[in-house]
Amino acid sequence: MSSPWIEAVRSVALNVPDLAQAETFYTQVWRLDVAHRSDNAIYLRGSGSDHHLLALYAGGEVPQIRQVTLRARSIEALHAVAEAVPRAGGTVLSPIGPLTKNPAGGTGLTLLDPHGRVFQVVHGDTRGEDLGPQRDKPVRLTHVVLNSHAVDDTQAFLTQAFGFTLADRTMAIAFMNCNRDHHTLAVGVADNDALNHIAFLMPDSESVMRGGGRMKDAGHPIQWGPGRHGPGDNLFNYFIDPFGIVIEYTAEVEQVDETYQPRGPADWKWPPGRVDQWGISAPPTATLKEAQRRVFFVPSP
Repeated sequence: MSSPWIEAVRSVALNVPDLAQAETFYTQVWRLDVAHRSDNAIYLRGSGSDHHLLALYAGGEVPQIRQVTLRARSIEALHAVAEAVPRAGGTVLSPIGPLTKNPAGGTGLTLLDPHGRVFQVVHGDTRGEDLGPQRDKPVRLTHVVLNSHAVDDTQAFLTQAFGFTLADRTMAIAFMNCNRDHHTLAVGVADNDALNHIAFLMPDSESVMRGGGRMKDAGHPIQWGPGRHGPGDNLFNYFIDPFGIVIEYTAEVEQVDETYQPRGPADWKWPPGRVDQWGISAPPTATLKEAQRRVFFVPSP
């Protein structure tokens, strides 16, 4: 169930109202490390080999998402994406070329989907040392969930432009696959096109749970969790960062291959009062649900 063109999600770029506060939170509480900094941005890495997982820029009064960066499997795959995007209804904003303004470098292109979401696809970007599993530290991004007012159209774009396949579909989400992880991008049924959440892979279940305690101590209580999802079979704890961005600690994401059989909404139903496999967690808080509809992509010129 892998994309012929896209290897993984590498990073997400965001505008935040207070860059110094963001650095303090994401390094001291969320446990990322600074990989690079410039006058108006910081780039934060996990313990894996990705140069950075978050690029945070000094922005205005409200947070915004600038782009989601995907890594291409090869330079040939990058060119295949560039050719597929217009056929899928998207627009190439920046053609294939050196990414000189990004500290991770590489060759890439930037594109716009039909509903205003900005993606960057990169190949040959700088990798750091893979430090292996580190206690309570995120390893990498595992998935990004984007809301859509037209889920079928967004699903079709991800399939046609990036070669993603549908892993599972519930009443609320279309889970899209490009590698062994059950899903890398997912599309949430909504009346908006906001960022739903960003999920960070933790090395183990203990790190997910200790992360929940650390966030609670820092004044950011668990908004949904702990629990174990149905599609993806992953452990989860959801939080809201200081600016209203929804972030998730997760672990034990289901690994799939070509034998995996996608299932539909009828296959993913819980008994009354249950919102995950375990049935321990309360439903997502109203505060979380509101935050999942507030962070929008920066409007393209």
